[in-house]
Amino acid sequence: MSSLLTEGDLTHEEHVVWLEDPENLDYVRQALDKTRRRNTKPPYERDGRMVGYALLDDQAEADPDSGLYKRRVFFLLPHDRDSLPGGLYREGAPGEAVDPRTIEVKKVGEKTPRSQSGPAAITGARS
Repeated sequence: MSSLLTEGDLTHEEHVVWLEDPENLDYVRQALDKTRRRNTKPPYERDGRMVGYALLDDQAEADPDSGLYKRRVFFLLPHDRDSLPGGLYREGAPGEAVDPRTIEVKKVGEKTPRSQSGPAAITGARS
């Protein structure tokens, strides 16, 4: 599914579950995944790890053709900044990356100086 989300994609979100403390992460990737259930931990089939996911309310309807629900999943890949601080995303961030501190139910996460440039950007901004 697309990682470029709109609030219309999140109409039926009821709760965001974090598997890791978002305060410890500069950014997370967010995407819509199709899942069989709306209110359990979804399966994870990417490299890296899932760090959070959304639960949907009782009014959420599955796609009539597939029978699947569209749910937001938050994840990190092995080459992301938290695992490789000096790697590809030492500066910058992937297109679907948002600051986990800005994620709320029914609200698309935001890009911030920390998510896009890392802690060095924040330290540099204070100088």
